[in-house]
Amino acid sequence: MKAIVYTKYGPPDVLQLKEVEKPTPKDNEILIKIYATTVNYGDIITRNFKNIPPSKFNMPMPFWFGARIYFGLRKPKITILGAELA
Repeated sequence: MKAIVYTKYGPPDVLQLKEVEKPTPKDNEILIKIYATTVNYGDIITRNFKNIPPSKFNMPMPFWFGARIYFGLRKPKITILGAELA
């Protein structure tokens, strides 16, 4: 099957159309066929790996600092790009 794949953070040039093996679901999983998807601002920020200033979100500043401390002190559990969707 065809998939858009990226192996490093960066501009749209890092996106590559590749042929990948179709995943086979386990007994407790299902495989969903997706015909179309969207790209939003969060996807762009994630791909560029940039910090998002609090002014971009409508959330109270104390909550923002709490979230930054919580997520900043933890290392990512998934270090491979796209592994959470595999």
